[in-house]
Amino acid sequence: MIFHQIATERGCQSYLVGCPDSCAAVVIDPDIHELERYLTLAAQSGLRIRYLLDTHTHADHFSAADELAAELSVPVIMHKNSPSPYVDMAVDDGEIVKVGKLSLNILHTPGHTADSMCVHIEDRVFTGDTLLIGGTGRTDLPTGDAGCLFDSLFHKLLRLDPETRVYPAHIYSDRAFTTIGAEIADNKRLQVTDRDKFIAMMQSLNLTMPEHLSEALRTNLSGSKTVEQMLGAAAQRIAFMSQEEILRRIQSGAPDITLLDVRERESYEQGHIPGAILIPRGQLELRVDALLPDPTARIVVYCQYGKVSTLATATLREMGFTRAIAMAQGMESWLEKGYPTSTSL
Repeated sequence: MIFHQIATERGCQSYLVGCPDSCAAVVIDPDIHELERYLTLAAQSGLRIRYLLDTHTHADHFSAADELAAELSVPVIMHKNSPSPYVDMAVDDGEIVKVGKLSLNILHTPGHTADSMCVHIEDRVFTGDTLLIGGTGRTDLPTGDAGCLFDSLFHKLLRLDPETRVYPAHIYSDRAFTTIGAEIADNKRLQVTDRDKFIAMMQSLNLTMPEHLSEALRTNLSGSKTVEQMLGAAAQRIAFMSQEEILRRIQSGAPDITLLDVRERESYEQGHIPGAILIPRGQLELRVDALLPDPTARIVVYCQYGKVSTLATATLREMGFTRAIAMAQGMESWLEKGYPTSTSL
């Protein structure tokens, strides 16, 4: 087996597992921020990625399965309970997926989510968020169930050989892996072997919600784009103008640009770039033709931080305002530099 463990700054773990004889490989729990690393590691190891596998619908990071599958034209594997529309191969408990000469043995282990599964390959098992090092997956997120987690752990996963290496989807220590035997012996949650007491313990945990819970679930469930991806795509379709260049043009008396503020009215009235007109982003499509009748005008769009204006500028270009550009950064930076403003009170 050719094996690579890929850790991210957020404690998430991905795994590239390959067959040395066939050069076929699978990426388990791919993260959207690590696309190039998977491709580079595969190339360096002489592997071709043939499958992408998510152990469950993630709520704390963005899966790369959909995007990487489209780039490589390979199938995405998830449990049959997964609602994700981009799943090509729905699998269930007891099934085997062949990656070259490697056998991916599927264990359905609901609890953290209804579609959670573990993947047993030779001497190791990839446990997703079912079993962690010194802990277990939480059960308070959508489709979580503490009773199901107990059953998945004590009636299935923990019955594997004690020497089986455990590679979870998250690691919050400096350890690279654990074993089934070590977790049975030392994992405090696994010492609670009564089902009712285990459920009560899990339900009493006071855990903070993942930082990007709604966005991660939305994108992983639908295959849609993250905000970061949308901003990146929009930025590739537009041009920008520096704040220094805008200031120079204002001070020249003949700016040859139309400044468009897409913030809310309250922010605009508290301070805006001299000469800017206001169309809040939420009203842009409805009001732009009336307030900006010349589609050939050179419109410079800005907002508070530079993100909304990037999306708004891309929208204007799609609407036919082909010379629309965005101001680099946003009003926050303009104010920090001490550049001039006007107020409307």
